[in-house]
Amino acid sequence: MYSYDPYPGWWPSSWWNSAATLTALIEYATRTGDRRYDWVIARTFDRNKGTFPAGERGTDPIEGDFVSRAVDDSAWWGLAWVAAFDHTGDPRYLAMATTIAGYVHQFWDPGTCGGGVWWDRERTYKNAVTSGLYLRLTASVHRRTPGDTLWLGRARAAADWYLASGMVNAANLVNDGLTRDCRNNGQPVWTYNQGLAIGGLVETWRATGETRLLDAAKRLADAGTTSPVLTSDGVLTERCDVGQNACDDNQKQFKGIFSRYLADLAAATGSPAYQGFAQRQADSVWARDRDPLNRLGQRWAGGSPNQLDWRTQASGLGALTAV
Repeated sequence: MYSYDPYPGWWPSSWWNSAATLTALIEYATRTGDRRYDWVIARTFDRNKGTFPAGERGTDPIEGDFVSRAVDDSAWWGLAWVAAFDHTGDPRYLAMATTIAGYVHQFWDPGTCGGGVWWDRERTYKNAVTSGLYLRLTASVHRRTPGDTLWLGRARAAADWYLASGMVNAANLVNDGLTRDCRNNGQPVWTYNQGLAIGGLVETWRATGETRLLDAAKRLADAGTTSPVLTSDGVLTERCDVGQNACDDNQKQFKGIFSRYLADLAAATGSPAYQGFAQRQADSVWARDRDPLNRLGQRWAGGSPNQLDWRTQASGLGALTAV
């Protein structure tokens, strides 16, 4: 919260990271009952629901209702407002989440690769993050909209497409996206893509009752919590966490997103394995990734160089609230 700027109502200067950080703050309030920071929800909403020229909130203009040419950025805000609705019960947040979901749906395109959501308005890339966000968002809007069938159908289609898309490799890990000819592009496996797939499948299972979707979420979770691609000695580790590497501002927040959705699966299944994994992350963050001011860094297993800012703090907070 030290880094939150209350006048513009965000965490300068990262647009999607602010959405993910607001979601982490809401999760914290829900888990702990500490509502001291609930004013941030309304403040962020009121100050950012309008339009902004390029350069004020990011390189792209923000066109109102939290949307821009970056379809994935828009979807992160949709999930933030779902969390805000769940926490406060204020219907304006669900209305905004539904508006954003409608915008993202414009980029669902069965004409290329049989489905999936384009990453940007220019329709240059179908990737895991945007399709995972869409899956979670459509199922979430359905479950909070009495009598809905439209979003339910979209969530089902998104889940079926995702599992058949080829983005999930033979090791049950999610690569970054698809080539132009609709094959797995072999690009890096990141924790947040794995987590979004888990979270999207869990929410769609809740919406449909289809056990196969929960089973798929568990396969992805089992892989994500044991694979040396995403863990080292049982602690989540990005490829930018090792050696002298540095993570960019996006990558700084990935592990907290995985933790959020693994916690959702743990709650749905009661699995001691998932709960134990979450506890291991929290213990490691607290013991090895915390400075004397209780600031949490990028490397959950500790080590140097260890980047530290409000993004890494929000991500580490996600580990602590997942248990």
